[in-house]
Amino acid sequence: MTEPRTLRLNAADNVVIAIDALAEGMQAAGGVSVSGRVPKGHKLAVEAIAEGAPIRKFGQIIGFAAKPIAAGDWVHEHNVVLHDFERDYAFATEAKPDEGLRPGEAPASFQGFLRPGGRVGTRNYIGILSSVNCSATVVDFIAEEIQRSGILADYPNVDGVVPFTHGTGCGMASKGEEFDLLARTQWGYASHPNFSAILMIGLGCEVFQIPRLKAAYGIEDGAHFQSLVIQESGGTRKSIEAGVAKIKEMLPLANRSVRRTVPASALTLALQCGGSDGYSGLTANPALGAAVDLLVRHGGTAILSETPEIFGAEHLLTRRAESREVGQKIVDLIEWWKDYAARAGGELNNNPSPGNKAGGLTTILEKSLGAAAKGGTSTLRGVYRYAERIDRAGFVYMDTPGYDPVAATGQVAGGANVLCFTTGRGSAYGCKPTPSIKLATNSDLYRRMEEDMDIDCGDILDGVSIEEKGRQIFEHVLAVASGQRSKSELLGYGRNEFVPWQIGAVM
Repeated sequence: MTEPRTLRLNAADNVVIAIDALAEGMQAAGGVSVSGRVPKGHKLAVEAIAEGAPIRKFGQIIGFAAKPIAAGDWVHEHNVVLHDFERDYAFATEAKPDEGLRPGEAPASFQGFLRPGGRVGTRNYIGILSSVNCSATVVDFIAEEIQRSGILADYPNVDGVVPFTHGTGCGMASKGEEFDLLARTQWGYASHPNFSAILMIGLGCEVFQIPRLKAAYGIEDGAHFQSLVIQESGGTRKSIEAGVAKIKEMLPLANRSVRRTVPASALTLALQCGGSDGYSGLTANPALGAAVDLLVRHGGTAILSETPEIFGAEHLLTRRAESREVGQKIVDLIEWWKDYAARAGGELNNNPSPGNKAGGLTTILEKSLGAAAKGGTSTLRGVYRYAERIDRAGFVYMDTPGYDPVAATGQVAGGANVLCFTTGRGSAYGCKPTPSIKLATNSDLYRRMEEDMDIDCGDILDGVSIEEKGRQIFEHVLAVASGQRSKSELLGYGRNEFVPWQIGAVM
């Protein structure tokens, strides 16, 4: 009888991953007798673990034994607990010069849209932004009227006119981090290279005033940016008519944009994961990390985020930081989040979601260690606030929540012009204006949701190398950046995924 497949990730590990489901009495992992059912993607103890002793996966601590665990036992939330322990941040000890192109290696390129100031877009949208939730309906009505008119057929180089509405902009303080965060987010979208033009619409009496945003960022109404205020435009119907007229004025200029060959160094790749499972840290995440290392080698930028989901893996990032100062910013973020969670009655070292648990993830440490693999091995060059403009090439970090739409909104505002999203359970997510590429961690998911998933990373379990899959992801990123539609784009996702982070009290 063929022994079921298991995977030991590090010689120091005392658990292995069940690639195939295990049943009681089976011999697995080179002779360990399985004491009971272990679902695929879950963990099997390969040696006795005393009560209170650490459980190791990836060569790292992911939790502690809540009671004695025998070799052959299923290791999951019924016998694992979590408590804090000391970590060695070893700042900058593993930093290294970014490799650069190898001898004879041609620089990668894609077909993008050159924008004023030298930035490059991967899509050519016109966006309609609401400054406040109170103008959201007018924003939607303008976009619907443009779509209904059929006028977009006359402008084939325009990818669409997209509304971006949100639930804040008033009932908030008029100064401080929450206001500044929304301003960064709005300006990040208004100036994003995937837009040829933006129309921003306000109500008029809200806290988040359009004139204040324009003054802060030196914006003037012109060919690429227009604004209107409902209370100054005669109300709803007249505002819709005025907004439609402004969009029609923008369309001819937007249609003049054409794709040109540009270097891959113009790419800023957002890294996301959601609906993770026990395979995430084995297949899609490290493969995406390999693609990130390739992109960095070609001069591009990649943004890792989701601070609550690097908790427990932050010491791996501090070691890769280019300096102690950069690494300390990661530690400071973790401390801020601990305080933020405590004020809300929560804690960072919470268990993963029910879907994560069903997929084999037991603790936030285990989830974080797998999630951090998306960042590859390149040196960490910078740490940014939410929605802050990314101004350095290479591998960087942005502080965001773990909730995917909020996290991705910050990354896009920071300048991400393409996005890769790994999932093991099947997250339904797409993004505008930035195309989102979905990477399935296992082949069962890919077959079940093939209309949503762009790349199957499950074949890594069948022998495809991480490096080979990373190359495939990198080439697919270049293709999508050049105009090939991702699965989520074909399904029409992206209109409702603009979710700025609300960190303060709603008043």
